[in-house]
Amino acid sequence: MITRATAFLALVLAACVAIPASAETLRPRAVAELFTSQGCSSCPPADRLWNELAERPDVLALMLPVDYWDYLGWKDTLARPEHHTRQRGYMRALRERSVYTPQGVINGTKSVVGSRRDAVIRALAGAGLEDIALDIVADTDGITITAGPGAGHSRSGGTFWLVTYLAAETVAIGRGENTGRTITYTNVVRDIRPLGSWTGEAVSFRVPRSEMAGKGLRYAVILQDDRDGRPGEIRAAAVLAEAL
Repeated sequence: MITRATAFLALVLAACVAIPASAETLRPRAVAELFTSQGCSSCPPADRLWNELAERPDVLALMLPVDYWDYLGWKDTLARPEHHTRQRGYMRALRERSVYTPQGVINGTKSVVGSRRDAVIRALAGAGLEDIALDIVADTDGITITAGPGAGHSRSGGTFWLVTYLAAETVAIGRGENTGRTITYTNVVRDIRPLGSWTGEAVSFRVPRSEMAGKGLRYAVILQDDRDGRPGEIRAAAVLAEAL
């Protein structure tokens, strides 16, 4: 039997899934990256799962299409070489034997096969980010990112990265392993650029409109540690609620 107190608690927990930093910003508790390919027959189940994760306010679900399966007969229309570079960095940092698709990386520290729903959900359930005051505010001339100071347990170090991504793109695949399929890709990364380092103190970054990628895109900021030049733990994240 569901009591009134139980129902109220459920509403409170649902409201706390993602912490609103401001009217424009959400702070998710997990960043889930999916390395996928239009030329990979094993990827569509993972693509569908990431489409679902993108609906969750507590998860920043990102897709990073790679190009190393293009030789199979279909050139991935969304792939970027830098996604492969990022994946290889994770491979070395997480001591994986090779790169593969579909690979999910949770908060930069946990690697899972992206099509294994139960493993992905378990990884997300155990994920968490630091309580760092991170905000993104947009205006007519660009966006301003502010951070810190961190809570008492937050350590300095790491780099703030601006992530630009496309909300959704539907692709009709004409050749290769997925011939005849029409697949929707959500939160497709178009650019990841460094903003500056984390000192543990309050810091602000300004990105003028002239340096932004274009209209209709979405923006997030992540704070990520470096492992000898390789991507490490993602410690904080903020998402601009609306596309620009």
